[in-house]
This record gives sequence, C-alpha cells and structure tokens, in this order.
Amino acid sequence: MSLNALQHARAVPRPSREEMLHRDVSVQHFWSQNRDLFEQAWSEWETGKGAELPQLDTSLFDPQLRAAVEQAWADPTTETGVKDRWEEVFPGVYRTQFFNVERLSALRDYLDGVADAGIPLRPPYGIVLNRGGAMLDPRSEGYLAAPGFQSFYRTLMDQYMRPVSRLLFPDVTGYDSQTFGFSIRWQASKDTSLRPHTDASAVTLNINLNLPDEDYSGSAVSFIDPVSRKVEKLTFEPGTALIHHGSVPHASEPITAGERYNFVLWLYGEHGQIPQPGAPIRQITPKERWSLPATESDGFAPF
Repeated sequence: MSLNALQHARAVPRPSREEMLHRDVSVQHFWSQNRDLFEQAWSEWETGKGAELPQLDTSLFDPQLRAAVEQAWADPTTETGVKDRWEEVFPGVYRTQFFNVERLSALRDYLDGVADAGIPLRPPYGIVLNRGGAMLDPRSEGYLAAPGFQSFYRTLMDQYMRPVSRLLFPDVTGYDSQTFGFSIRWQASKDTSLRPHTDASAVTLNINLNLPDEDYSGSAVSFIDPVSRKVEKLTFEPGTALIHHGSVPHASEPITAGERYNFVLWLYGEHGQIPQPGAPIRQITPKERWSLPATESDGFAPF
C-alpha cells in the first residue's frame, strides 16, 4: 500500500542536531527537497487529527485590543484607541496584553498538537538551536505550513502587528512589507538563554505564550539603552507582548526553572532593509497606516 503524504513525511529520516548546528549543506537540501511533501502533510494532518484541536481565530486576541484594532480598521481616525493600549516600559519598548488569557490554552493546545504531529519542523537555529521552537513564516524552510495556522498568522501580522508598528514607530513605514516569525521554548534543562544582540528587523514583537499556572524562574528579557547604557530586566505576564525596534540591544536571561514559550515576530523591508537612524520619516495618513502593502514576499529569510 502506498504511503500518503502524512505517513511519508513522518517516515523521512531527519538531519541530526549536529548537522543543523553546523549548517551542513545536506540540511538545506533536506528542507528544500521535501518542502512540497511537508506542506501536503500539514494539510492532511489538519483535516485529520488537527481538526480535533481548537481552531485559531480572532477570539485569541485580548478583547480590548481586538475591539480597538477592529474599530481602527473600520475608521482609521480612531487609531489612538489602539495606541493607548500600549505602555512604554523602557525607552522605545512598549508592552500590552496581546492575547486573551482565557483563550491562551487553546493556542497552546494547538501548538502541542503540532509538536505531536510527527511532521519535521525546522527549529530556529539562527538563534543557537532552540529545540522546542519552529519557523512560522512560509519564507522559511521547514515552516509550520498547516493552512489554519497560516491564516491565523497572516491575521496577526497584517491586521495587528504592521499597523501597530507604524503607529508606535513611524520610521518603520516602508520597511514593513516583509514578515518573519518563529517560536521559542526556553527550558531550564536544555535551551536556557540568548546573549545580548540586536535583530535584523525594523520592528520585533515578542509574545509570551505561558499559561497563568505555568511558573518559571529567570528568563527575563534584558534591554540595553544604546545611549545611556542603562540595562533593565523586563518580565511579561501570560499573553502579554513587548514591541521594539530590532536595533534595540536585548538578551534573554538564563531560565533557571520551568519553561517559557514565546512567539517572536519581525517586520522588515524587501531583502532585509531596515530604517537607518536619522533618516527622514515618511509621513502617512491614518488610512495609509491601516492598509496592506502591495509588495509580495521576496522569499528572503534572515536565517
């Protein structure tokens, strides 16, 4: 009996951790040669076992944020209602309740189902090699290609992240047509931290996916003010998000107990372009801010 795509994908021999860490050429071949197979396998999974999992829809967003965003899309002149939802907690770093805590378990149940699907997912080894993470954007090899997830991801990026980024950071306008994303799972016994760095993004959105009863120790996000050199360790509650320019230096402090789950999402211009300090800021109207770019994906992946 011939194997269907899901069975075939589960049976494909995977690259070793060492091969991925060393960026062996065979690893890139593995993902590129199997891309169509894995995409078909995710579609089959979603109509089978995946159909039993919670569906990802706008109820996952915080009700107050969702109401403000939907109002702004209907009438962009009301966008201050969205801006007021964000608090500046460090110079150039804003925080808000992004996901609905009461619905966050549905997203986590879905992601647990993805982890158990048996379909190869490429970990984000551009940040060392986070074994519990996955690539989320179609531009990435081995991405999470389940159609239902991709629909939710597009809503998150297009309807929420991009207009919010333009609202809080006017200089990113024109450097926000391209999307990129990955998930991270920090584990005290495995992948614990990330040294100080900047992102290759115009803007970065970091969303905490921990449930209210999931405690962990350590794993604060440290931000470094490039002018004063002041360092501040920020923690964020379940479903909350931090947003900042990719150029703001930051680090993930070591996790000492438990686990921390995150989405990390980027926007940037074509072929990785980001705004330069001191460059003129393009002035746009609220209607232009709450619009979709005409530019299609250029296929460029930072890692």
